[in-house]
Amino acid sequence: MVNPSDKKGGTLKLTNHDNPDSYDPVRAYYANIWNFANIWNFMKGYYVRTLLTNQAKPGEEGLVLTADLATDLPKIEDGGKKYTFTLRNGLKFEDGTPITSKDVKYGIERVFAQDVLSGGPSYLIDVLDQGQKYPGPYKDTDPDKLGLKSVQTPDDSTIVFTLKEPLSDFPYLLAMPGAGPVPKAKDTGERYSNHPVSSGPYKFESYDEGKKAVLVRNDQWDPKTDSIRKALPDRIEVTFGTAVEEIDAQLISGDVDLDLAQTGVQQGSQAKVLLNPDVKKNADAPTTGFIRYFALNTKVAPFDNVHCRKAVQYATDKIAMQTARGGPDAGGDIATNMLPPNIAGHDPNLDPFNTKSGKPQVDKAREELAACGKPNGFDTVIATRNSGKEPKTAEALQAALKNVGINARLDPSDASLYFRSTIGAPSNTLSKGYGIMMAGWGADFPTASGFLAVLVDGRLILPSGNNNYSELNNAEVNQLIDQAKAESDPKKAAAIWGQINKIVMDEAVMVPFTYDKALNVRNPRLTNVFVSQYYGMVDFGSLGVS
Repeated sequence: MVNPSDKKGGTLKLTNHDNPDSYDPVRAYYANIWNFANIWNFMKGYYVRTLLTNQAKPGEEGLVLTADLATDLPKIEDGGKKYTFTLRNGLKFEDGTPITSKDVKYGIERVFAQDVLSGGPSYLIDVLDQGQKYPGPYKDTDPDKLGLKSVQTPDDSTIVFTLKEPLSDFPYLLAMPGAGPVPKAKDTGERYSNHPVSSGPYKFESYDEGKKAVLVRNDQWDPKTDSIRKALPDRIEVTFGTAVEEIDAQLISGDVDLDLAQTGVQQGSQAKVLLNPDVKKNADAPTTGFIRYFALNTKVAPFDNVHCRKAVQYATDKIAMQTARGGPDAGGDIATNMLPPNIAGHDPNLDPFNTKSGKPQVDKAREELAACGKPNGFDTVIATRNSGKEPKTAEALQAALKNVGINARLDPSDASLYFRSTIGAPSNTLSKGYGIMMAGWGADFPTASGFLAVLVDGRLILPSGNNNYSELNNAEVNQLIDQAKAESDPKKAAAIWGQINKIVMDEAVMVPFTYDKALNVRNPRLTNVFVSQYYGMVDFGSLGVS
């Protein structure tokens, strides 16, 4: 931890190039430009509390779940199918109304309203619906809008979850912001993002979409009920829409405290950081736990042919893409498979296309092109965001593919909608002919299930907010996912996920190119700075300003 301090006061100044997709805890996933973790970390540090949360500590201790709204870890019965929680006393929303078990249940029910609140993770639907086909609270016929049968609230302080079958990762699902409480009387549906009701130490004073968000202290939050959050600043300001180069300049000059994106400074700014001792001493380049990869769309020809997909695997110049992201010191290590090194089940030797060197294999690529009936190459489209390091990364891919006759046109688009509707809607990817889609991913929760399942489970392909961009639907993969989720022994579960990873790589539907690092600059006035291993980035909720 850098600059440990319990000093309160001051204004924390954060900045961000792109707009968040949503401040609604159910809808946020990609959000503040890099990935879900930025906004989840932001939410859970400031205005969303959940039954459980990760410990706010550096290193492996930050991976451990602890009680938050609950008094303790759950009472688990019926062979791992029944979880009972008791809520703390003295919990209140920002308007002073008590937080009850019914508010937690209602918040979870909102996840089911995918027709209104699409875009967020849907794990809880798969675990808790159990054939009820629960439509969410907006279509709930129950007079109290609490009709989800698998979650019961026998009194205001007790909530009971009944699972269809044991799921060892279930507690992690309850630590996601979408499992936070929402007061039914204040729920404005798709407009809830404009002013989510706080259960944490801060509340929204204002939100000017696309420009600025301001959070101030929530005077109804009782620190006696919360051992996790330090709540040091008096005020938190987040500015949106700043050009990435200007963000770098503001960080280096100390005009802002931190880039909320945590994706690292641009390549042109790296020398200004690394060659200036006064700046470098306030810079960090942690391995984040994220993979940078691109997906190959199995529904867009010719990527419905595995040999055409393998041709791209061999043609890719991973060194050029790594360089576009900042090189090995600031951009990440060459990736060879779809489980990052910090997740159990990762196999450093799994490299079916021999890409550890990062160099393209032109002859192999041409052999695969011949095998798929496209010896002279083909045309395709690369979907990419128009921000940060991604355009240059996509250009590096485009140049490498051209060397083997694959002509890829770049189609950059706005980052705030990219994962929800640009590449997250299969109908759009098909109509636009997106054969290749740039992406980045980190674990929803720190297990292989939390990382890989949503990317490769064929039963989770959604019409909107889809994350299985390749639309892989492999029966063996689906079956192994079920086995891994039910396995209570972490080592055995990790071994099954290793098998899944191997099959996915053999299918050649995703091309990992870096295990991500990010060179971030922080204002020297920041206190309590550490990287949360749970999210792989600075723990926002612990920050203070001196």
